[in-house]
Amino acid sequence: MTDASLPSADEAAFIAAARADDTARFALMTERHRRELQVHCYRMLANYEDAQDLTQETFLRAWNKRASFQGHAALRTWLYRIATNACLDFLKKRNDRTPVPTELADVGSEVLYLQPYPDRMLPEDPQETVVTRETIELAFIVAVQHLPPRQRAVFILRDVLGWPAALAADALELTVASVTSALQRARVTMREQLPDRRLDWCRPAPDELSDDERAVVRSYVDAHERNDLDGLMSLLRDDLRFVMLPEAGTSVITARDAVDGWVSGGLFQRGYDDWRGVTTMVNRMPAAALYRRTPDDPEYRLFTIAVLHIVDGKIAELTGFDAAGKPWLDLPPTL
Repeated sequence: MTDASLPSADEAAFIAAARADDTARFALMTERHRRELQVHCYRMLANYEDAQDLTQETFLRAWNKRASFQGHAALRTWLYRIATNACLDFLKKRNDRTPVPTELADVGSEVLYLQPYPDRMLPEDPQETVVTRETIELAFIVAVQHLPPRQRAVFILRDVLGWPAALAADALELTVASVTSALQRARVTMREQLPDRRLDWCRPAPDELSDDERAVVRSYVDAHERNDLDGLMSLLRDDLRFVMLPEAGTSVITARDAVDGWVSGGLFQRGYDDWRGVTTMVNRMPAAALYRRTPDDPEYRLFTIAVLHIVDGKIAELTGFDAAGKPWLDLPPTL
């Protein structure tokens, strides 16, 4: 990401719109950046609805600060700066937006406010690594939440978006030395949180699902529709990591214990034994949206979405979310 010394045609047009108080033109020029800014806010906050709100707050602040834009930085850079600081202000006010401790030793803490990010809302023409799969997957988003907010901002600006240290320092009103130090500490934490994952965010990674991933998520849906407990068990690793958000209680359990636990909790029992499912993607990850029909209901109603991390043809991590009442997932409410 580089800024020209003189305003480009876009920046000059933006300055003209701002000086003329041309709200329609101003909105048109900022709107083209909505999706990438929303992804940025989501990385900062791990919550889709918060990211939507903070993106809107970014545009409001940009309008109120329009006179301060002189074209010395790219419009995109200016908007990222505003969005980053809007997120930091939000985090200062919200004590519930930090990971909470868990009793499970190898998990450490949980991000109960985590929400999935619908792939349809990712930028259609991403710049640089703004939506590289490994920087939007749930494990990455969760790991970033373990960084203190300002460290989090430094890490995202420097290692994900590729900003030079001086630009990140200017955006956050820090010294270059402070940014460098914060980045070093952030990288240590990320290595601790993602010990088995590749940590070179700037190197391109495949964004498409593999054939194995597609096959496993289809089999996961099929097992639910057929109430096939053995088939479901065969899809799970024996060190499955499972959580159903926003409830606390991440588990690392065997495939058999996972299925037995779900059955004892009512899954595949009367009222929870008539399923239909559709395969989808969120956070560039395979996911299954499950619909349940109760005995007195003629329709299958959206119940949950299971986001799967698949390793060597097996489900290694299963993160479940209540899917009802979330129209932004773009899933039909009934089947």
